[in-house]
Amino acid sequence: MFTSSLSTQQQRDLAKRLTTFLSQYSHVSDSYIIEFFTEDLWHTLPNTWQPMLQDLSYPQIADLLLDAAHRDKRYPSVWPLSLLAFRATAHALAFPRECRRGRGTAAGSEKPEEFLHNQSQSALLGHIFRKHVKPKKQHEIRKLGSLVKQLCDQTDCNSVVDVGSGQGHLTRFLSFGLGLSVTAIEADHTLVAMASKFDGQLLWALEKERQKKNCSSLVPVSQSSPRHVAGWVNPRASWEAFIKQLSVSDCVDDGLPTPSGPSKKRLRGCELQGASHVVQTPSCRVCTDSESRSQDSESPSQRQLSKSESEEEPSAEKHCSCGENSQRHQDFVLTGLHACGDLSATLLRHFVSCPYVRGITSVACCYMKITTKENPAPPGLVAAPQTPGREALPSEFGYPMSSWVGGLPGHQLSYKAREGACHAAEDYKRRLREESELLRTHCYRATLETIIRETRPDLRRAGIQTIKKAHLLPFTEYARLGLARVGLPPGLPLAPQRVEAMLKQQRRVVVYFSLALLLAPVVETLVLLDRMIYLQENGVDSQLVPLFDPNFSPRNFVLVALKARGQGGGKWEKSNDICHSLVRKVT
Repeated sequence: MFTSSLSTQQQRDLAKRLTTFLSQYSHVSDSYIIEFFTEDLWHTLPNTWQPMLQDLSYPQIADLLLDAAHRDKRYPSVWPLSLLAFRATAHALAFPRECRRGRGTAAGSEKPEEFLHNQSQSALLGHIFRKHVKPKKQHEIRKLGSLVKQLCDQTDCNSVVDVGSGQGHLTRFLSFGLGLSVTAIEADHTLVAMASKFDGQLLWALEKERQKKNCSSLVPVSQSSPRHVAGWVNPRASWEAFIKQLSVSDCVDDGLPTPSGPSKKRLRGCELQGASHVVQTPSCRVCTDSESRSQDSESPSQRQLSKSESEEEPSAEKHCSCGENSQRHQDFVLTGLHACGDLSATLLRHFVSCPYVRGITSVACCYMKITTKENPAPPGLVAAPQTPGREALPSEFGYPMSSWVGGLPGHQLSYKAREGACHAAEDYKRRLREESELLRTHCYRATLETIIRETRPDLRRAGIQTIKKAHLLPFTEYARLGLARVGLPPGLPLAPQRVEAMLKQQRRVVVYFSLALLLAPVVETLVLLDRMIYLQENGVDSQLVPLFDPNFSPRNFVLVALKARGQGGGKWEKSNDICHSLVRKVT
């Protein structure tokens, strides 16, 4: 199944099948593995499944349950049809996560081919973009950056807004490496400061490259730095407020530290040539001078305002909120690499509504932080301010976004189901096949949960956080460390025989976790399909592409869409063929 081949009706039919299937097995996806003993999870499985599953070896769990592509399935016993149907349906309903024809992955390797000769340095990314960047992120920024550049070329845009930009790794590649004009927005001021510092270091490295007689082909083509904005994108705010936020001159200035050492003087020269983050009042990158484009290349819709504004000033141009009345908004492409929770949904809403956003590439993560009607304030959420006396509208939640999915019975997804969708089946399959000692961790935690609740019945699912190398510790030492973290006496007496009986059920714990993990891609598929249907309901075709290697980057789907110039909040011309063409070029 590839999303470009799904018609509108097929998308809706798939959503129906997904909600029906997931609601039938919600008791598995909603369960917490640490409650395996306290809630007797094993006996919630059908009686006919239990004897078939409990004696599976770890490699068999990987091959027979989790791996849809494994062909040599040798069953130790005859499985009931209901179990076979459960596994087959879960695999069939989930969007395939493998990159097209598996290209780019070295045979027998966990990492993409670009890391074949150096496990930490991508051979396909210039060395100046690898500094401070982990291999996983190197792979992601190279692949996504290329797709964003293709989208910019297709939409005739040179401006990009990178939302949730972090330390600016993608931003630098888009700007210095691909020659795009980039505005980056990030809520964490510390990360913004780091991004600006790394920009300066790259400028210095660029200057060194230029001074070499034999310039490398990897020398960036862009001569200007990206613009960094420190700010939190409010999911309840309008697209006009978002544009204004991008236009504010609240960026990093000269007060931030510059790289130390002998490069400092040379760096200052580079900065004066175009590093907008050291200018006191940088120009707005989502605005441009009204004379920068010829009048005959503009359509009246390019200068349209929202309905209320256009009624007031039918012929007025939209002015930049940074105060320069001679400027108007420039079309741009939105991108978000692993934008957390509702942020991805917010970007899609701005893409639909804002007439200046021509395209979007959205890579989501942290599904458990998505708001829903049933759980409007999940743990870890930065709450948006509410107008007094006003409740959030259904359309403002992160899931469901589409009217179609919102109208399906059983569409609800619990916090635990969404949290489970963030787990990586590829990594767990490796652990199973290697029979890794890491597999004992879940059983350790479930056993400890039993001890905690017997001592403090009111203490449920207490956060213990990661215990370093827990799988290498004897359980008594693990329990001592864990009990102290929840405020219980670390020397609490344990019942050795009872503890040993629970630890012997480790294989059952692993099997149950694997059943829940089998549903994780199905949950993710429903969340992402809902977003595709939302775009379709608003007149936009989109594609969902497994852009990254899932063995390397588990959240590997990118949602890609584009629309016609100067239109927003209405119906756009069909662009699926164009979208499909640019995706094929990158993948």
